[in-house]
Amino acid sequence: MTRQPRIYLAGPDVFARDYAAHKTRIKQWCGELGLLALCPGDDEVQGESKSEIARRIYEINVALIESADAVVANVRDFRGHEPDSGTVFEIGYAVGRGKKVWCYNTPVQDLLAQVPQGEPGYCREGMQIEDFGLPRNLMLAHAAELVQGDLRACLEQVARWHAGRR
Repeated sequence: MTRQPRIYLAGPDVFARDYAAHKTRIKQWCGELGLLALCPGDDEVQGESKSEIARRIYEINVALIESADAVVANVRDFRGHEPDSGTVFEIGYAVGRGKKVWCYNTPVQDLLAQVPQGEPGYCREGMQIEDFGLPRNLMLAHAAELVQGDLRACLEQVARWHAGRR
């Protein structure tokens, strides 16, 4: 019997009020596609201080990424015009460990069209906006497969990729 590919789900979804229900849907979809979902927040984390709890969450999530065959990341805008910084770290960590990464909720427009400009080509804070025709920073765009679509579409692409590797 073939082992189910283990997929770590990265993204700001963990901050959503309905994350528990969302996590249940993720696990169901993954199961239907022959994938095993590894979701942040599956373990109850305890500690004596907020700092200790934060450290444990970090350690648990890194261990989950280490045990994963691949990472699926939600790169929607989060608190601004860029993806969640924790998600971006997880993507970079996974790539550094040789894991395949897919990103979903990728904008259709390039960065110039997404970010409000002050002067042409510069954001309102005076920083240049990358003009490579990419929907995300070039480091993300070339580190991962950018999927146009939602989580379900991304998981279907991951399942097809994995089926082709057998």
